[in-house]
Amino acid sequence: MILLSSFYLAPVEYYAALFHAENAIIEIQDNYRKQSYRNRCIIGGANGPLALSIPVEKPEKGKSRMKDIRIAEHGDWQHLHWNAIVSAYNSTPFFQYFEEDFRPFYEKKHRFLHDFNEELRQLICSFIGIETPYSYTLEYVKEPPPNIIDLRETIDPKKTSSCEIPQYYQVFAEKLGFTPNLSIIDLLFNLGNEARLYLINIHTTKP
Repeated sequence: MILLSSFYLAPVEYYAALFHAENAIIEIQDNYRKQSYRNRCIIGGANGPLALSIPVEKPEKGKSRMKDIRIAEHGDWQHLHWNAIVSAYNSTPFFQYFEEDFRPFYEKKHRFLHDFNEELRQLICSFIGIETPYSYTLEYVKEPPPNIIDLRETIDPKKTSSCEIPQYYQVFAEKLGFTPNLSIIDLLFNLGNEARLYLINIHTTKP
């Protein structure tokens, strides 16, 4: 069993861990932390990795739980994110196949970050065929029991992945070289249905 955070278009290692786990618990009672994958994903652009961040409302008090974080209504982040995704992946083999499924997420308004993240995660899991049972925390898990692998802070944009990410086809690899552990959409748009086979071959700690 693994313990994960709620992330926005999480990186490949997140989905590899989820794919190989027998069960997963998604933490939504933790204090929201800036500069994490909770509201940020990293895609593969023509000039290298590109971070996309969802603006959130500042909590009235010093800290706020992830489940209560609201997406800010100011700015035009949905338009900017979708344009960046189209620009990065329009020439990939499978972008057009998935385009109409992802587009509505950047047109419809979502109030809570957790809901937005989870709807995207469920969609991606359905495409890849990840059927790992999952649940959400009802209170913050301060000290997970020994049978649970805690990956909440292990998967972080500021940390090097402990998971070996084999190379796969990327549109800009000839120009930039292979970029590992980008958002799962990089894998999905480049490999399509083979994304599942790719995740099978990623070595993870047995959850």
